[in-house]
Amino acid sequence: MAKFRRRTCIILALFILFIFSLMMGLKMLRPNTATFGAPFGLDLLPELHQRTIHLGKNFDFQKSDRINSETNTKNLKTVEITMKPSKVSELNLEELPPLNYYLHVFYYSWYGNPQFDGKYIHWNHPVLEHWDPRIAKNYPQGRHNPPDDIGSSFYPELGIYSSRDPSVIETHMRQMRSASIGVLALSWYPPNVNDENGEPTDNLVPTILDKAHKYNLKVTFHIEPYSDRDDQNMYKNVKYIIDKYGSHPAFYRYETRTGNALPMFYIYDSYITKPEKWANLLTTSGTQSIRNSPYDGLFIALLVEEKHKHDILQSGFDGIYTYFATNGFTYGSSHQNWASLKLFCDKYNLIFIPSVGPGYIDTSIRPWNTQNTRNRINGKYYEIALNAALQARPSLISITSFNEWHEGTQIEKAVPKRTSNTVYLDYRPHKPGLYLELTRKWSEKYSKERVTYALDHQLPVS
Repeated sequence: MAKFRRRTCIILALFILFIFSLMMGLKMLRPNTATFGAPFGLDLLPELHQRTIHLGKNFDFQKSDRINSETNTKNLKTVEITMKPSKVSELNLEELPPLNYYLHVFYYSWYGNPQFDGKYIHWNHPVLEHWDPRIAKNYPQGRHNPPDDIGSSFYPELGIYSSRDPSVIETHMRQMRSASIGVLALSWYPPNVNDENGEPTDNLVPTILDKAHKYNLKVTFHIEPYSDRDDQNMYKNVKYIIDKYGSHPAFYRYETRTGNALPMFYIYDSYITKPEKWANLLTTSGTQSIRNSPYDGLFIALLVEEKHKHDILQSGFDGIYTYFATNGFTYGSSHQNWASLKLFCDKYNLIFIPSVGPGYIDTSIRPWNTQNTRNRINGKYYEIALNAALQARPSLISITSFNEWHEGTQIEKAVPKRTSNTVYLDYRPHKPGLYLELTRKWSEKYSKERVTYALDHQLPVS
């Protein structure tokens, strides 16, 4: 009888463990009905963070502490194991499918190491404190300590690289080319300006343009929200970019139905600036109008909340993108809203650019933000997002991201690595190039499907 009870208890425990594992997997996928309500990760969204705090809602912060399948494992007494980067052979461009210039990928050139930069940059990202002191006290503080401890839950195949290394830039372009990505949207700050954890990177643009051109890629600009960004400074930014880089063969232009070939600019956190300011720059009647001038372009706003649609119209933007790779984090990043956003854009002659991502995990720099983690599910999460984007029949699709390692949205090659303190995530049982292969597969699918509905849409200049 005792043996029977012991066997019954074991079977029951295994069954409970199976149910728990299944529920955690589903939680990481996150249903489409998820909303933007919870204030996790909102330091990404400057004004919305403050607004959410004042809503007076009672959030269950304990839920954000739950263990999930993609959090780092700490204090493991194991020997460090690092896979060496595989030798990249020269691509035979003739054997690859054509580049898809309707497919854009967000690219970051802010990484540095002692060999090229004299110090680590961004890999040593600080651990960001939660805005609620009661929550913050439960999490570690300080900075990461490369090369073994980096601000990412994954470890790059290229190691702790510098974005200034020409061989790294070339390898990145080769990887994009192999994935049939036609355009990289380069994170950009004005000369001598940088993000709070980095260094100025505008001087890297000529090399990036040259390396992109070698593989027939195009480069567009993703303008970041630096201090004092307004209509006047933006006019100067756009003029600078077009004057300095506009004649380069890799500089991206988009041909409109009227036959104008215009540069395209993604404007991150565009909602921070009031619509009246944007209208000064982006409408023909604006006091700082860029319209119908040599510096006119297609300006794409970030849509976070649904009400931003009307601000975007008032501002004079030419389109919207959704950026975030977390389904359910914002109204714009929720797959279920893309069909209605596309209808809205069609009604007002705007370009709709949904952003898809392979997953999301930023707990290496925001350890309290497990609520927004999205498990990659061996590529399934990425394919679900890509399928949702195709269903909306968009003019363009953007990928978040090629190499935003802090937030775990990268499609760049990652490898297994284990140290005495950390086990990094990886793409096993698949190879390091899994997400490049999936991108190539869906890029071809998108190219074929787009032909059936895009005859009256704008066309890119290749």
